Amino acid sequence: MFKESLMPEGGAEIMGAYSHGLKVNLGNNKEMIFVTGQIAQDSNGNVVCEDIEGQTEYVFECIQKILKEANSSLDDVVKAQIFLTDINNFSKVSPIRNKYFANSKPVSTLVEVNSLVKKGCKIEIEVIAIKEK
Repeated sequence: MFKESLMPEGGAEIMGAYSHGLKVNLGNNKEMIFVTGQIAQDSNGNVVCEDIEGQTEYVFECIQKILKEANSSLDDVVKAQIFLTDINNFSKVSPIRNKYFANSKPVSTLVEVNSLVKKGCKIEIEVIAIKEK
């Protein structure tokens, strides 16, 4: 088994011993891509905007960059986990999620959490994708 760390240019600051993503060769011409939880934080460590819609769009764009680094896309996503600091934002996040996952329709978990690693962030999303090489 072979694994490759994914660190796209301009990605958010890494605050520990982890990668933005990890590509794992499963053999049989298949790869699995794990994208660590992404928040609305720029490469300087700043929260990019205050509203949940803007943060959600930003996070999906970050996820797309990481998947692209692995020659993958949101179409290959099979599992998404979404963490919200306010479950009442579900109605604002859902249409954006539906837009980005229009083709893949992955299984999904959405939970409310007390807080996220960066103060001011309202959403965190992590995904798992499987693709053929």
